Amino acid sequence: MLPQLVLITVLGLTWTTVTGQPCTQMFPSQSPPSNVNSVRPSDVAVLSSIGLHMHSTELSTAVSRLRELMTLFNPALISPLSDETNLFTSQFVQHSSLVEQAKEVSLYLHNSQVIDVDRDWKLLLLFVQVDQLCACEQQQVQSVIREVDDALQLLHSQLKRTIVSVALWDGEHDSLHNKMCPCMEAHSEGEVRLQRAMLSHALQESLDELMVKKSWYGDRDDFTVIVQDSPLITDLSSVSRGKPLSESQESQQTDNLMVQMWTNLLQPTSDPRNTDDNGKIISLPCPTENRPFLRTEGNSPSYHHSGASPLLHPLTGTEMPCEDLNPSPSTPTSVHELRPGDIRVVAAVGDSLTAGNGIASSPSNILDVLRQYRGLSWSIGGDENLTTVTTLPNILKHFNHNLTGFSVGMGKQNTPQAFLNQAVAGAKSKDVPSQVRALVARMKSDSKINFESDWKVITLFIGGNDVCDHCYNSLLYSVENYVRHVRDSLDYLHKEVPRALVNLIEPLHITPLREMHMDASVKCPTWLVNILCPCVILPKANSKALQMVEDLNRGYQRKLHELVESGRYDTRSDFTVVIQPFFREIVVPKLPDGRPDRSFFSADCFHLSQKAQTLMARSLWNNMLEPLGSKTSTQDFTANISLKCPTKTSPYIRTYNNSDYIYTGPPPTPGPITNWGSDFSCVDLTPSDTVPTSVHKLRPADIKVVAALGDSLTVSTGARAKNLFDLNKEYKGVSWSIGGDKNLENVTTLPNILRKFNPSLKGFSRGVGSLLKGFNMAVAKAKTSEIPAQVRALIKAMRANKEVNFDKDWKLVTIFVGGNDLCHYCIDQNNLSPKNYSHNLMLSLDMLYKEVPRLLVNVVELMQIDPLKTVKRNTLGCSLLQRTSCPCVINPVENSPEFEEIKRINHEYQVEIQQLISGDRYDGKEDFAVVLQPFLQNSFIPHIGVGEPDTSFFSVDCFHISERAHAEMAIALWNNMLEPVGRKQAYNNFTYDRSKIHCPSELNPFIFTKMNSLPSPPPVINTTTTTVAPTSGSTINTASTVPVPKCPSSLPVWVPVIVGIISLLAGNIVAWLILSCCQRRKYKEERAVEMNGTGF
Repeated sequence: MLPQLVLITVLGLTWTTVTGQPCTQMFPSQSPPSNVNSVRPSDVAVLSSIGLHMHSTELSTAVSRLRELMTLFNPALISPLSDETNLFTSQFVQHSSLVEQAKEVSLYLHNSQVIDVDRDWKLLLLFVQVDQLCACEQQQVQSVIREVDDALQLLHSQLKRTIVSVALWDGEHDSLHNKMCPCMEAHSEGEVRLQRAMLSHALQESLDELMVKKSWYGDRDDFTVIVQDSPLITDLSSVSRGKPLSESQESQQTDNLMVQMWTNLLQPTSDPRNTDDNGKIISLPCPTENRPFLRTEGNSPSYHHSGASPLLHPLTGTEMPCEDLNPSPSTPTSVHELRPGDIRVVAAVGDSLTAGNGIASSPSNILDVLRQYRGLSWSIGGDENLTTVTTLPNILKHFNHNLTGFSVGMGKQNTPQAFLNQAVAGAKSKDVPSQVRALVARMKSDSKINFESDWKVITLFIGGNDVCDHCYNSLLYSVENYVRHVRDSLDYLHKEVPRALVNLIEPLHITPLREMHMDASVKCPTWLVNILCPCVILPKANSKALQMVEDLNRGYQRKLHELVESGRYDTRSDFTVVIQPFFREIVVPKLPDGRPDRSFFSADCFHLSQKAQTLMARSLWNNMLEPLGSKTSTQDFTANISLKCPTKTSPYIRTYNNSDYIYTGPPPTPGPITNWGSDFSCVDLTPSDTVPTSVHKLRPADIKVVAALGDSLTVSTGARAKNLFDLNKEYKGVSWSIGGDKNLENVTTLPNILRKFNPSLKGFSRGVGSLLKGFNMAVAKAKTSEIPAQVRALIKAMRANKEVNFDKDWKLVTIFVGGNDLCHYCIDQNNLSPKNYSHNLMLSLDMLYKEVPRLLVNVVELMQIDPLKTVKRNTLGCSLLQRTSCPCVINPVENSPEFEEIKRINHEYQVEIQQLISGDRYDGKEDFAVVLQPFLQNSFIPHIGVGEPDTSFFSVDCFHISERAHAEMAIALWNNMLEPVGRKQAYNNFTYDRSKIHCPSELNPFIFTKMNSLPSPPPVINTTTTTVAPTSGSTINTASTVPVPKCPSSLPVWVPVIVGIISLLAGNIVAWLILSCCQRRKYKEERAVEMNGTGF
């Protein structure tokens, strides 16, 4: 029992569970080992570290938990890491080198009175900090390796009986560090991410090579060095989302780091360590009887990167089989009569596959993947000629020796040699519009190009990085947003560029590339690709997450076809867009033994080598000559692809016109939207078998009463207004959280959804005005200070309503307020401060907590209100009334101090309400819960064009929202209610779709609260106590929750009693032994020479 309790304390697990028993079998040595290859965890007497600095708080915590874990194996473990010893001197560590810290460690160990430096086995953790380096200064790698070597040599000369574990730490991702590196300022987000990953990988490989070169410093039996197999890397999702992790997520991440360190210290075992899909269960490995030792190269030989199988150097040239290379007799005026010889200019936009990252990199030089071999790029490179380098321009040069626009050599997109290759490494679809503008500007300014007369072929290939990151923000990388960015780019080309044919390459089918990382014998750096493309590599086979990748990938491909086949780009004869689909399906190249062939990839197993780019160039060329409807749609990297040629009957580059291809046309124009109702597909509509007594077991059908508190948005001011005369009408029947007009098929509101589960629902409002308002207690223009009065009115109305059983009916109350506070903050800062906002909500919730039984409260988080400034319409209502309704947001000038201040206060409002509800203030009653619904936290105004807000979501004053927006908010609120706390969607998707309503699942049929969002909570018993609430004269009952262990029914009653007594006696004995040991150690330390702070 004691080791289990200690382990739970070690891991600090709030949301994380450790599977199985902690390491109950320690397999101690019979006598102290003399050989470093036979050291067990229980033999380690001293644990110390080098390389921590004052900013590595997460790493320091993980190391501290590792120390506590190792005390399970040796309770007498001595560690200068402990709080009691407190030997860290942050100022020294921050500015000292690894060598200086190694000297301090050695000095401390030799001078310590409690350590036998010659006989005690020591484990020393040496951390190499990636975050202290500039990712763009790759030459730093060798200087770091030299410093590590010097430190290890010093330790080797000074210490006996020591294992040094070297680990790479890449965890402190902050913008301040990037600002300290001047070279980072000009890099895009994608480039920074790529460079940092490559730097980490280069350091990891170089450390491994150092160990091989130095034979792991193992010329003695009592000293060795190991390198942890992969860097210690924190979860990048917080960086991608731009949001800090919650406290529980940080704790879980630290546990993962500790377990990774511990796993790499042990001898590897063949037993798989499974984790569940949501990552909440951590499997802690233990020494086994067959493999009980700490890992060394002697007892567990490892794979070394330097021994990776070399990539082949394939023949990258191509024979030109075509005989008729002539252009048209005269320059054509129609793109449908364009021959290869007529093309004068080539250009391309895209990501690193077009920029040429790592095309010619050697397998042993991972850093070279950062180099952009633009001259070798499949669609735009022009190095040498076709006999040595196969690219689309080198093919076209055979038809027109005066071809221009291609890139040569190496460099970024802004270098002269890049020319019209404006692709950017790490780019996503949102970056393409800016690339297209830069491309057109270069075309227009270059003297070699006759912009009006020269025929141009422009290749656009984008989407891989969108798929790679979609799981961090599914809305940002949605199919709709992807195609919108591509459409904006093509629209610009269509508008600005005469005489052009655009090759639009379908996004490659990316999931087959997972095969490179499924077979460990291929020796790909999978941990590196996990950084570059986490959303594709990390999901498990046959998982829902992987299916989402597949659906998104296919959605991108499908929507491009719909865009082009709409005929949008065929409005004039000198311009067209042709989809080239050769990447629709991918056949991963295989070796004769069936394993994936690495020779088609760069050293990182992610970017493509020149061998693959050669086949891509051939496939693109062949696609261009294949008629629409008969184009090759599979890229088979194992096939021997030959170049096709124009024929006498078909001498042109194929378009829809010269292929006799009939576009399917745009999707049918949907009929006019007659209402904002929704479709409903839920099947299980039944309530609980018996009326639940716990709010954490509440099903939608159990809710009998709904109510709402708030301001104009809940009153539904002007929701259906057609003119200014209707603006002050309160259309309460369509209010998102409390309206009940008609039915769900015609009006989407939360009550209309709930009525599908319980047709006898009470409390919703109907019609216009206050006659049938039900329990809609909201008041137009209300501020948060008025909510307590609304609560009192609600309680009074519920008690007085004869249709409501106040004590037994389950009730749902939705509170949404704060917009008017923000809109008038600059006028009354004292009363409308964030603290007062939170205080008034607290008073209201306290009142509900005290007086209303069987209640679930939805508190909807305040939206980001500053985007409201962008909503404009050339009407009196939108110019005048908007300013008077929300002066503190609308009136300040963009980027002015006043505007920045209101954005800051907006954020503080959100933080205040999060802190109020995330605590345990309202956790004391089994029949009461408050849940924060965050779907508006990162809200944005939907757009119908570039920078043009969609005003159909707003009423005639551009401030209050329309019925359409009410419907979207109702759906988002309902879906939030069915999402676990901590994993709720914090943004709203304003895309119109009648089928967005989610359903309770068979596994999770309840409305989510904080308690039932926990993974497999244990049974609880409630002990009720009474505490005084902050509200005057009121008390709040709180219940302490005690886990109840489950025992088999067949267990005799006397067994737990005996086991309890024995455990108590054992605990007392162990405690006595530990205290005795501590007293002896304290006595020795008092006699020791006083030490100054050391460097670890």
